[in-house]
Amino acid sequence: MKTTDEKQGSTWLLCIHNIPPKPPYLRAKAARRLAALGAVALKNAVYVLPDDVRQREGLLWLSREIEQGGGRVFACRAAFDVAIGNADNDRIKSLFIEARDAQYRELAAEARPIFEGLNDSCAADEGRRKETAAWLAQLRSRYDRIVAVDFFGAPGREAMESILAGAEKWLRLAAAGEDKSSEMDAALRLEEYIGRTWVTRPGIHVDRIASAWLIRRFIDSEAIFRFDAESVSPGDLRFDMAEAEFTHEGAECTFEVMLRRFGLLDDSALKSLGAIIHDIDLDEHHPARPESPGIAALMAGIVLREDDDGQRLKHGFQILDSLLEFFRKHPTTNKAV
Repeated sequence: MKTTDEKQGSTWLLCIHNIPPKPPYLRAKAARRLAALGAVALKNAVYVLPDDVRQREGLLWLSREIEQGGGRVFACRAAFDVAIGNADNDRIKSLFIEARDAQYRELAAEARPIFEGLNDSCAADEGRRKETAAWLAQLRSRYDRIVAVDFFGAPGREAMESILAGAEKWLRLAAAGEDKSSEMDAALRLEEYIGRTWVTRPGIHVDRIASAWLIRRFIDSEAIFRFDAESVSPGDLRFDMAEAEFTHEGAECTFEVMLRRFGLLDDSALKSLGAIIHDIDLDEHHPARPESPGIAALMAGIVLREDDDGQRLKHGFQILDSLLEFFRKHPTTNKAV
């Protein structure tokens, strides 16, 4: 017979500590340890973590350090299967998503001006390439530390991965001595993109959902999608990931890049959609479109409710279909705000 925790499908580790004021470094050290494990504070000195081997081992080491310093640690498994004090399993999960999302967005806000300031790759000298490579390596390291504790796929991860993918692409083109602008402005023939498999990273969010929608609705109605980030045949096309054929370019998200490269910018309704996707993916705190916060909430709800990427596409497509229909029927709303 399954336990209550197994039936619920979400078990957690609670860590409650009591740290003396001296030595003063002990409290800061414990905070760093808990942050490295990805713990979220429920209240003062009460932390929660997903229940797995790494977190259990981490708490064991933490308890030894605190107790050696004269403190106490209590740890136990828990299931928030009864909503008391607004602390059910969904709320606990959302705390982790919010915490990691804030970290991703803070890092993206710091990195984006540097990324958008990259000049044309063909004009980059060796010094500029080395400087950019060093910056990218540091950025990747900081990003990887967040990913290590991103247990539920926070939506802010998408913007950071897009910046990383775009910067890596810039470095490849710069190293090869290619002109980025010639690649970006090349006219694409739709018939060459029919019957292809489109590959992206798992855990899709708004830019990848919207890009897949654009592919299915305007490029290939029978397009096949895979969410494993692995090209298995020469005909596979990658989007919104490192080394992808279609990903962020400069200040444009992947959806905007595809609109431009497939010659779809003359469609004012699609252009309005592109502005909304840009707002959600890259400029959430300063949206250009009034609809953006509401669409962002709907997309976030899909991500929270559905772990399966195919289901995320299904529900996301419905929202985007309805939004496109609205812009088609109300063309005056397509004017820039």
